Amino acid sequence: MSAITLHVSQRGVITLPKALRDAYGIKAGEPLRLLDLDGVFVLTRQPAEMDVLADRLAAELHAKGETLETMLRAPREERAQHND
Repeated sequence: MSAITLHVSQRGVITLPKALRDAYGIKAGEPLRLLDLDGVFVLTRQPAEMDVLADRLAAELHAKGETLETMLRAPREERAQHND
C-alpha cells in the first residue's frame, strides 16, 4: 500500500496521477466510487460488496412485497411482549 498526495482544485476536482491511471487501466469518464468512512476516504472502481448485497436483498424483498416496516414489525412485537 502506498500513499499519494492529491490536491483539490478550486472547483473541487481531484486529478489522479497518470502513472496511477495507467497502472490500473482507469479511463477518462470511468465512474469511481468514493466511500466516506467518517473522514477516511476510500476510492474504488467497483461497488463495495456490501452495496451489491444490500441492493440484491432490497430487490428480493421488494419482489416479495416486503418493506422495512414489515421486516421490523416482528422484532418490535417480540420486544413488546417481553417488556409487558
